[in-house]
Amino acid sequence: MDERQKIKRLAAQYAPEFVSVRRYLHQHPELSFQEHRTCAYLKEQLLSLGVTDIVSVAETGLLATIHGGRAGKTVLLRADIDALPIQERNAVDYVSKNDGVMHACGHDAHSASLLLCAKILMELKEDFSGSVKLLFQPAEELSPGGASAVIREKAYTALGSLPHLGQHVRPDIPVGKVGFRSGKFMASMDELFLTVKGKGGHAAMPEKTIDPVLIASHIIVAAQQLVSRRADPKIPSVLSFGKVIADGAINVIPDEVVIEGTFRTLDEDWRKTALGQLDKLVTTLAEAMGGRCELKINHGYPHLKNEPVLTERLKALAEDYLGKENVLGLDQWMAAEDFAYYSQQNPACFYMLGVGNAEKHIGSGLHTPTFDIDESALEVGGGLMVWLALSTLSA
Repeated sequence: MDERQKIKRLAAQYAPEFVSVRRYLHQHPELSFQEHRTCAYLKEQLLSLGVTDIVSVAETGLLATIHGGRAGKTVLLRADIDALPIQERNAVDYVSKNDGVMHACGHDAHSASLLLCAKILMELKEDFSGSVKLLFQPAEELSPGGASAVIREKAYTALGSLPHLGQHVRPDIPVGKVGFRSGKFMASMDELFLTVKGKGGHAAMPEKTIDPVLIASHIIVAAQQLVSRRADPKIPSVLSFGKVIADGAINVIPDEVVIEGTFRTLDEDWRKTALGQLDKLVTTLAEAMGGRCELKINHGYPHLKNEPVLTERLKALAEDYLGKENVLGLDQWMAAEDFAYYSQQNPACFYMLGVGNAEKHIGSGLHTPTFDIDESALEVGGGLMVWLALSTLSA
């Protein structure tokens, strides 16, 4: 039996154990940088597998190492572990027990898959050369991202540059399939907080006011020219405002309006330029209308780029493991992911794991209260990650 078939057999054999692991994690979600019990549980699971080289990173994360039978190269595999502030609405027996907190982005599945990967690697460790680093990373969902803390840790910086692999569930991809994209894949994301200040008063006497609602309306519309007229059309850019608070009344013009949104792009130079232009635009427009606008920018994740040579090699390996018909090419995705920090300084590949199943009515989107997965994806995700990691070490 060749290595690929051995990995597939072990993944099928052990996957049911890790369905239980995934369900435990799903029932006990914790928010970003609050994953203390999650971290303890993951460490307990690793120790039970015989993995003893474990260090803490970024307060609530873990970096474990599985050493092969001989010295060699090193590859890092990453899973995120935090949950979202969402009230779950699934009618399943493993529904979240933590009110208002839910694994609505599949991080429970990522962690369970990586643990399954660890079990298989431990069984095969005498057969491969090198080391596999297993990173269970906290706070992916909280800007500026747990990865930004991990990359400052001594245990991480001591590794130097090495291949990083990560996978993320996608409910719009059928279970059994995976997706890859070389080059620029996911967007940067910066949070925008605008406060438009004017002078409130009676709605019947607008001439005695400086109406921040009107100013805010002009700002929201005018700011879109940042994308439509100032961005290079070849650079994807998205500016969205999702929250506007004008706390007046039907007959009261308020003193100020609060606007919140995000800016996303796939180019770091344009990102910096665009944010500077936005600040100038909103400031001068508000002043021209008699008011003021203060813009606070919470700088978030950079864009995520998959190293082309590594990614194309891994895509071909995935085709060997799953069959060419089960490996998809993906479009760029304007969502953000803090795995991007690793990709900015290492050869990296972040790929998508299909978890949807129309026949089982599993297909709710990420970050929704009815998100769930077809758990047979764990066998695919865990086994494939072993195959990709060992193939990378032997390349």
